Amino acid sequence: MLMTASTRVAALVVVLLAVLPVAPAGAGEWGGIVAGTTTMSEVRARYGEPTRNTMQKLDGRDSAQWVYEGAQAPVGMMRMTLDFGLLAAASAYRPDVVRTFTLQPKPGVFTRTTVVNGWGVPRVPPTGGGNQMFFYEEGLLVAFDKEGWIVESMTFTPPQPHQADPEPRRP
Repeated sequence: MLMTASTRVAALVVVLLAVLPVAPAGAGEWGGIVAGTTTMSEVRARYGEPTRNTMQKLDGRDSAQWVYEGAQAPVGMMRMTLDFGLLAAASAYRPDVVRTFTLQPKPGVFTRTTVVNGWGVPRVPPTGGGNQMFFYEEGLLVAFDKEGWIVESMTFTPPQPHQADPEPRRP
């Protein structure tokens, strides 16, 4: 039986919904990768060799970027980009740890509904104007299309806690 493109996308969405947790996921994680924790060797063990591997200098330190795209991208994704190199406590630099990673899903794979079902409602309100974005303090930034429905990219980071508002002055 031949499947149309829309039927394949619908089937993929069903599969993805089946693997999404019932309770909201930790925002800074996806597909076995946790920003700020997962190492290069763990990524390689799960996803194989990247399509493209580049080295760059970031604040004077060597930093790697791995890109998985096309057939090497995770199921449902056009591209997954991982940036390595994390400055930990004091001055300990860990060049093999995922600092951030970005998913660019195929159109329709992630929608506003699947994001809210998987990660909950963000505490920080969506941005206005242009493309809407959801920001989760746990480490997720989701960019939607102009209509605010289809996910264009999801960037995972270590937690980014919201700065508490100062207490109001008492008279």
